[in-house]
Amino acid sequence: MSEEFGYNRLAVAPGAPDAFHTLSAPYLRELLVHCYRILGSLDDAEDALQEALVRAWRRFDTLKEPSSLRAWLYKIATNVSLDSLARRKRLALPETLSPAADPRQPLRETVDEPIWLQPLPDETLAAQTPGPESQAELQESVSLAFLALLQQLPGKQRAALILCDVLGWSAQETAETLSLSVVAVNSALQRARRALKKSQSGTATAPRLSGQSAETAGLLARYVRAWETADALELASLLRQDAILTMPPLPSWYQGTDAIRLFFETHLFSGPGARGLFRIIATRANASPALAVYQRSPAGIYEPASLQVLTLAGDRVARIDCFLVSGDRTFARFNLPPHL
Repeated sequence: MSEEFGYNRLAVAPGAPDAFHTLSAPYLRELLVHCYRILGSLDDAEDALQEALVRAWRRFDTLKEPSSLRAWLYKIATNVSLDSLARRKRLALPETLSPAADPRQPLRETVDEPIWLQPLPDETLAAQTPGPESQAELQESVSLAFLALLQQLPGKQRAALILCDVLGWSAQETAETLSLSVVAVNSALQRARRALKKSQSGTATAPRLSGQSAETAGLLARYVRAWETADALELASLLRQDAILTMPPLPSWYQGTDAIRLFFETHLFSGPGARGLFRIIATRANASPALAVYQRSPAGIYEPASLQVLTLAGDRVARIDCFLVSGDRTFARFNLPPHL
């Protein structure tokens, strides 16, 4: 695992008692994921967890019941994350900010401000591998579409929803964590659920494919082959009719097989050098299949270009969240080589 990655680079300040290191270590992955759900940014989640750990070890001698350590750490991490929300802009995916773009038009300029959701390596979820039903719930709880909806909620509503509906905490436990009354928690929870339901109304749904199924493997193999051979028609044939393509930090996004096919034909797969321009390595992000895309440089070296997180539904690709990368920092987080 990369030294730069999340919980592996967290360092509690010198002088923290050994007991704190030993007792808190089992919870670092899940705490990082918790901060990430609230913040939508892995960068911000790492910073929030670092701050939470520093606060926790400084107050470690105030912890009266070792059995309550997990809840105590969650309370600190939650409140640090909520403090962070107050200091920065709300994060999003492009389709929540503007109408779908016309693929025949030039791409809009990138927005390099930190306003975009970031992908989460599945390695952070390694300690959270429950049975099939719970695994489906885990997949939904870290999906980019769900995180984008969460970002539209006020902080306390967001935290209440995560603690109660994702982690399964009681209203009483959540109230203690957020320093609210049970009545206030239930009210925040109801408002959050209504807001999510309203945002999701009219959204097409389909059964998700298992990440390990033969059907999934075949679909992904065809998808990769279409990319590496610059075959826009084949790629479009793998998409749902209402599929979405986003490309943060580009604000332009596209919806529908015709628009996405035309985008690829116009902007990426055109010209005699398109075939073989990209090479792809499979990985996983946000409990979904993901692909690391490398693009051939003028020197013939394949360098990091994008990390694609795919949402699969039925026997098709429902959305492609294609995070354009600069340098290899994102790829390092996923233990991917810096070039091919």
